Amino acid sequence: MESLGIIAGNGAYPIELAQRARLAGVKRIVVAAFENETRPELAALVDDIAWMRVGQLGKMIGYLEKSGVRDVIMAGQIAPKNLFDLCPDFKALLLLARIKERNAETLFGGIADELAKVGITLLPATTFLEDSLATVGHIAGPKLKKRTLDDLEYGFRIAKETSRLDIGQTVIIRNGTVLAVEAFEGTNDTMKRGGTLGKGSAVMVKVSKPNQDFRFDVPVIGLQTLETAQSAGILAIGIESGKTLLLERTQLLLEAAARKITLHGV
Repeated sequence: MESLGIIAGNGAYPIELAQRARLAGVKRIVVAAFENETRPELAALVDDIAWMRVGQLGKMIGYLEKSGVRDVIMAGQIAPKNLFDLCPDFKALLLLARIKERNAETLFGGIADELAKVGITLLPATTFLEDSLATVGHIAGPKLKKRTLDDLEYGFRIAKETSRLDIGQTVIIRNGTVLAVEAFEGTNDTMKRGGTLGKGSAVMVKVSKPNQDFRFDVPVIGLQTLETAQSAGILAIGIESGKTLLLERTQLLLEAAARKITLHGV
């Protein structure tokens, strides 16, 4: 691949993607970045970057089209509060007017359709990062007792159901009891809420949605997840194998061991 466009949200995800794309031989990388979301240090890793507000869909598509890229990857999330604070431009307003149920599939699917109209293909968000997908079984941290493994298996079944209903993809469990279910607040706030109830003995499970579109909605575990888990008293994190990205994998596994938090592929 000669050139690549990245639609960059927050966190380490866009940075690791840019680095891995370079290692794979991509010669030119351009980035659509968002104010108060995208990390500024990404600019030093790419050939061109344009900054815009969340909601400036016309500007984003115009920039990517003008840059000449034909393949684009979405990487990193947008904070939920910024989705409510956005000031949509005319193209975004037209898109929103067509959508009755506003969730990841409809919103980002609509953006993918708009990109396709100008000849740009939205690639799976796991592109260049396939070897960072979680494996089955113990990944890092202390070995787990059967009671905790049972909680992870139970949490997996519950999370699959809540994700099917488009409520959330993360649940917090302790001794066979659901303490918290993710909704619009996001994974980190769910961990804090459930961890308080779990009093140091809770586990977290994060899964993909049934028929998830991996072009724009991939479950991710990163260093921030571990930091939040430790402060919330989460002792283990169950993640869906083959469908969850472990960002900055080498450092992540070392940090999990140091913080005594288990990562386990379910």
